Amino acid sequence: MKIKIIMQNKKIITNLVFLIVLFASAATVAGIFSTGGSGEYEYRSIRGQTVTIHGDGLYQDMSADVAIQGIAQDCVTLFIAIPFLLVALYRFRVQSLTGKFLLAGVLNYFFVTYLFYMNMAMYNVMFLVYVALTGFSFFAFLLTLLSIETDQLPAIFSEKAPVKFAGGFLILNAIIITLLWLRVVVPPLLDRTIIPLEVEHYTTLTVQAFDLSLFLPFSIVAGLLLIRKSKYGYLFAPVYLVFLSLLMLALIAKLIAMSMDGQNVIPAIFLIPAIALVAIVCTTILLRNINTHHHV
Repeated sequence: MKIKIIMQNKKIITNLVFLIVLFASAATVAGIFSTGGSGEYEYRSIRGQTVTIHGDGLYQDMSADVAIQGIAQDCVTLFIAIPFLLVALYRFRVQSLTGKFLLAGVLNYFFVTYLFYMNMAMYNVMFLVYVALTGFSFFAFLLTLLSIETDQLPAIFSEKAPVKFAGGFLILNAIIITLLWLRVVVPPLLDRTIIPLEVEHYTTLTVQAFDLSLFLPFSIVAGLLLIRKSKYGYLFAPVYLVFLSLLMLALIAKLIAMSMDGQNVIPAIFLIPAIALVAIVCTTILLRNINTHHHV
């Protein structure tokens, strides 16, 4: 019975991944290559702020600075994340524990990406695609996590695994990004202007809201659990590190696009590549410390 359930879940995950590949390919190609619109123009928001609107393609109603970030992330998703997803799926299907961690991590990247697109991107023709991608990736991510038998994890990872370093890094990462976001949110509260300029013509700071409430605390929890060698630390930390590696690559692409557009990208241009490098190193070392003869 257990083997039958595992095979059924594997089939469901596989089908969901193929749907993600199909829908994400459509969404990213539309974001990168679509045209049409009046071009850049100035718009006065409900708060009286003058915002430069992109005015072209799928993201024509987005502000110019955010639209170019969306296109940059679309490039990373199309040319890096989607191929990575297919490789991870192959590793998952051969019952590799490393493959399960890789697949869960990249699925979390797709979930977070399209959760943000669904909630922050100005309404466009791809709305239902974003909704579908958020749902597909969430349930595939959840099923992939549930396919890992957590009780065996502490014994499967080598005693040499750098749990304190990787766990400490996850905590430090959350602190650094939290401070970056608080630099946006807190000063307007102190000078009583209340609304940060970064809100532009949007309803709220969606990225900062999700990060500060969910994803950064989860990084801290995963780090603490890993340092304590909890079975859930061994579950969550590798998955978060894979996700973080991909997310940082997307952020680097965004920073490059912003820099080419003449925007100020300091201090992020120094912090984000450093975080990306350490995340990739931690991911690689941690996964290499899995005893390969185990299948979980």
